Amino acid sequence: MKARQLRSRPSRQRGVAAIEFALVFLFGILPLLLISLTGVMIFAAQQSLSLASAEGARAALQYGTPAQRQVNACNAAQRSMAWLLKFANESANCTTPTAPGSTYAPIAVSAAATCPTNASAQCITVVASFDYNNHPFIPGTKALYGWVLGTNLSSTATVQLDLSGS
Repeated sequence: MKARQLRSRPSRQRGVAAIEFALVFLFGILPLLLISLTGVMIFAAQQSLSLASAEGARAALQYGTPAQRQVNACNAAQRSMAWLLKFANESANCTTPTAPGSTYAPIAVSAAATCPTNASAQCITVVASFDYNNHPFIPGTKALYGWVLGTNLSSTATVQLDLSGS
């Protein structure tokens, strides 16, 4: 009878390690992986926004009228951040670009105006933005990253124009 009782005790413990692993994975490791993945995606989005604003500013250097330069800048920025625009299901209106600071737009291009550092030159500013609060990469992470990110991810680039050739 003792032999039978000894054999039955270990069989009751079978599978407990698998259940413990599943619980630790579900409540411990998986949330850390999701938080890390979201952080990497936010970093990639910020890099795309930096590239978009820089490419937009670079495109504004092409010869043309100031209005053509604004459209060129908006189109270049739109190409550089296409994956973010597609993810957010947004589009940039490059036929009449939005001025920075007026309303939320994924891409805002200023009109040629006096540069803040050089009153004799004209500058164009390109702002690329992504509204993470309304379009989080993983649902539920808005509360986690909201206090760090603020309202929008954005990047700004300003270029000084040579208007003598236009």
